[in-house]
Parts: sequence; structure tokens; C-alpha cells
Amino acid sequence: MKRIFSIITVWLFTLATAFAQDFTAKANPSQVSVGENFRVQYTVESDNPRGFKGPDFNSDAFMVIAGPYESHYSSYQYVNGKASSSSSVTFTYTLSAKKTGTYTIPGATVNVDGKKLTSNKVSVTIGGSNSQGGQHNGGNNRGGGSNVPVQNNGTITSHDLFITSTASKTHVHEQEAILLTYKIYSRVNLEQLNPKMPDLKGFHVQEIELPKTKSLTPENYNGTMYNTAIWAQYVLFPQQTGKMTIPAIDFEATVMQQVRNMDPLDAFFNTGSSYNEINKTIVAPAINIQVDELPAKPAGFSGGVGKFQLKSELVGKEPKSGEALTLKLTVSGTGNMKLIKTPEVNAPKDFEAYDPKVTDETQLTRNGIEGTKTFEYIFVPRNPGKYTIPSVPFIYFDLESNAYKTLQSDEYTLDIAKGKNTGSSKNTTSIDEDDNDIRFIKTGDVDLRTDDLDTYFGSTTNWLTYLIAMVVFIVIAVLFRKNAIENANVAHMKTKKANKMARKRLQTAKKMLDANKKEAFYDEIMKALYGYISDKLTIPAGDLNKDNIREKLGNVLPNEDLINQLIQSLDECEFARFAPAQESGALDGFYEKVITIIENIDNSIKK
Repeated sequence: MKRIFSIITVWLFTLATAFAQDFTAKANPSQVSVGENFRVQYTVESDNPRGFKGPDFNSDAFMVIAGPYESHYSSYQYVNGKASSSSSVTFTYTLSAKKTGTYTIPGATVNVDGKKLTSNKVSVTIGGSNSQGGQHNGGNNRGGGSNVPVQNNGTITSHDLFITSTASKTHVHEQEAILLTYKIYSRVNLEQLNPKMPDLKGFHVQEIELPKTKSLTPENYNGTMYNTAIWAQYVLFPQQTGKMTIPAIDFEATVMQQVRNMDPLDAFFNTGSSYNEINKTIVAPAINIQVDELPAKPAGFSGGVGKFQLKSELVGKEPKSGEALTLKLTVSGTGNMKLIKTPEVNAPKDFEAYDPKVTDETQLTRNGIEGTKTFEYIFVPRNPGKYTIPSVPFIYFDLESNAYKTLQSDEYTLDIAKGKNTGSSKNTTSIDEDDNDIRFIKTGDVDLRTDDLDTYFGSTTNWLTYLIAMVVFIVIAVLFRKNAIENANVAHMKTKKANKMARKRLQTAKKMLDANKKEAFYDEIMKALYGYISDKLTIPAGDLNKDNIREKLGNVLPNEDLINQLIQSLDECEFARFAPAQESGALDGFYEKVITIIENIDNSIKK
């Protein structure tokens, strides 16, 4: 009987532990000194938790410095035709220790799928202030190569090692480049530092390549000497408007700390080394960014935001009919050059035009994307004569003047000569003359007569013809009126054609896939998914986010699994830039999966 009771007890404890793992709490570190900062993190295994409520931190032992700030983590795998994914959300508080002792921090609560979950409690031990914090040795610094002192006691505080996060601008327009910089400050022997990048929702992110081996340089910061280095830099292009947040980022640091007065026996088993490896988590603070919407966009807006110049060139000094001409438009400058649209050229009607070729010679810099994009248009005049290629406007938003500017290319007037392999000009077509080119229709006696039409008018056939014509006219008028009403409803037409527009965008993604351009492929997939939802649910592009998409789709789509698949696909696109390159087969499978998701959502909404 006791054995059965023990088995039941163990089973119940295991079951309770399994449920508790859905929402867990931890303190990092769990032992701190007075004046040192630490973090309390609550992690729930869900991609859509609701109603998070933290504990009451009203205590004289510690003070809340920041939080809670929210971080999303997602992983997606597609192996051998099978997909698996996991998502979690972490709510983090940063606290400062004020009073010695051991304290218990209560659990937090959150709602997941209609169920209320409560996390475990965490215990924090606060020791006395670091009396040896000012005693340092000025000798060997393995982390930087300078004479900045190295701490020798066993505790590494936020005064000894921390990281800052700065944005070049905190008030910008949409699509305006922001330089995000993470800089490390160290007074210890820093060996390794690894970031845990969060989901930067609403930003198009490109990382600036920095040397893998960091060179630390001494710098005086607030009266204290540190070894410093810029650890990572990113250029962000905000895709949404309003108040946006670059979340706090955890950096896992490895520090080699010298041990004084080591026991000889410990030194023997430690292979004679007088250094201990210490792991510490440091946090780069969150940054709030205010993104203003661009003023009302003029017709023909190129999508460019920054500072640009336009240059045009016509290749072909003595053009002839049937021979190719090339018009080159070169846009140069700094801004969001990757997102500039191809300018439209209104060629003469008698010119045969081909799709333009785009040459991208841009590079990522700390000011944004700099360089040139060249658009080459090929035309073939069919006939000789005088023609004009009109000036081409390029409209962009200038950040210096905070207004739209229009650049104009040159206008070209051409005198097309007759080519060897073309027919005669329409103005010089020869006609064989003949004095007798006008002839009689009929000669000789003519027998003229009139038919008696009185028998037709008023007959059944005559009235039936009128009736049929009237019915056909009414049917055509009703159909045209219905079509006109539908076309006048722009939102309805966008919803009706959402699937068609998504397929066009996916065709562009397929071209990027065939060209083995992974980053461009995921960008096009994300545009297709966001564009489809925007058109289908008539949500403005600036209001799109995952929570909004989930809520709006939930109102019209009963299949929550389809909604989860869509959100997971968006997550994979956003995280793809931080993931290693995948096999082409996996990318093909993801492409087919996105097509299936859009078709299933479209069919479900229609039903």
C-alpha cells in the first residue's frame, strides 16, 4: 500500500512540475551585493500570452529600475518535409539591491489559451557592499591589452562590466535609417560575449560587418578608466509608424578572473592555472523610437527616403530604325536605396520597349545604404522619323529639407534614320499610279426595282426583334452597373484581388530563390504575406503587426491553426537574417508552404 502511495505521489509531483514548466521564473544572478543590479525573468512557452501581471516589488530590499520589457523568441525547423516550431515570451525586470538578507520574490501570472498560469517564486540573497571594489591590480589584462585595472575579488558588479545601447536618432520618419550601436565597457578580463538578439518587430535590419577579433581601447567614462569596444552595429529602417521599442538585449559574458592565495592542491588539480572562468549576463537597455509618418505621398513617389541625385545617358549617337537604343538612369546617394521603385519611362508609341535591367552597386554604411542603382531601358524604333523621349521624374523624400523633391532626367529628341532591315517609312510609302484606277461598277442596261417592305414592318418578326434587343440591353445595363459599383468600392476590389496580388509578389520571391539570394527571398515573402493580409482585411500597411493580424483574422477565420502557421511564417522571415544559410531544398519547401497557407486562408474566408 505504501509503495502504491509513493508511486501516486511521485506521479502527481511530476505532473505538477510539467505544468509549472509552462511559466517559469528565475533571478540572474541569484546572489548579489548591495548596490548591484540583477534581473528577474518570467518566461512563458507561448507566442501569444495575455494579461501578464508581475509581482508586487514593494520592498525596502530592492528597487525596480526598469521593466517589465517583453522579448519574443521563436524557432522554426523544416526537415525532410516535417515542420516544427517553438515560441516563448520573456518578461524582464531590472532591480537594484539595497539591503542585505535573503528574500523571496512572489510569482507572476499570465493567461495562455484561456488558462491562468502562475510562475514559481524566486529567492535572492543580497550580501554586504563590495569593500574590495576599489582594489585592483594594474598588471596583466587578458581582456584588453591596456593598463586598465582588473578586479580580483570574486564578484563582478555592473560597475566592472556593462554594455550600452545607443541609437543615432530617436525621432525619425518611416524608412529613415537609424544606426544602432552596442558598446562594451570592461574593467575585467573579458574573454567572450554573445548576444541573444530579440525579435525587432517593425524594423528592416541590416548588420554592419565588424572585425570578429575586437580590439579594446582605454576610455575614461564618468571618471573611471575602462577597456571599451564597439561590439555590434545595425542599421534599422522602421517599417511602421508611431512609438516603437528596440527591446533590451541579454549578453552572455565569459570573464577570466585571477585568483589570489590559491591553495597548492587546488592549483595542482587546476593544471596550475591561477584564473577562474566566471559567466555573467549583462543587459543592454531598451530604446524607444518615435517614427513619424511621411506626409501625403505625391503621385509617382519612388519610395526613396534620404538624399539622392539623378543622372541620365542615352547610348546610341546615330540611331536607326530596327536598331536598339539604351537609356540609362542612375540614382545615387544615401538612404533606403534597396526599396526604391523602378522609374517609369514613357517611350514613343512607335518604339518597342523591353523590361529594364537594374544594376545595384550599393553598400551598407553607418549612414544607411550608399551607392548607385542604374536602370537600363532598351528601345527599338520600328520606323524612321523624329521622336522624343520625355524627361523622367524621380520623386523622393528629402530628410534635410523635410519635404518631397523631384529630380528630372534629360529630354532626348531623336532623328531616326532608315535602317537596313526595316520596311519603307509610313511617310514615304510608294503607290503605283494608273490613269484608269477609277472604273465603273456596272455598265450596260440597269434594272432598278424596290422591294415591298410594308409586309415586314408591323410583323411578328419585327416586334420580336425589338423585344429581344430591349431584353439584351437591360441585361447588359444591369451587369455593367454591378461591375461599376464593385470597381468603385476600392476596399472591396483590393479584398477580391488579394490572392492575385500575393501571387505576383511570390513570383518575385521565386526569382530571388532561383538566384540564391536568401535575404532578398525572405524580404519578398514577408512583403507578400503582409500585403495579402493588408488587402484581404483592408488594414492599412502602417497598422500591421502580429497582434493586430491575429485579432483581425480571428474574427473572420475560425481555423486558428492557419493563423498560427501564418504568424510562424512571418517569424521565420524576420529571424532568417540571424540564422545560418539553409539548403535550397528547405527554402523551396518554405516557399510552397507559404503558397498553401495563403490559398487555405483565402478558401476558408470565402466559405
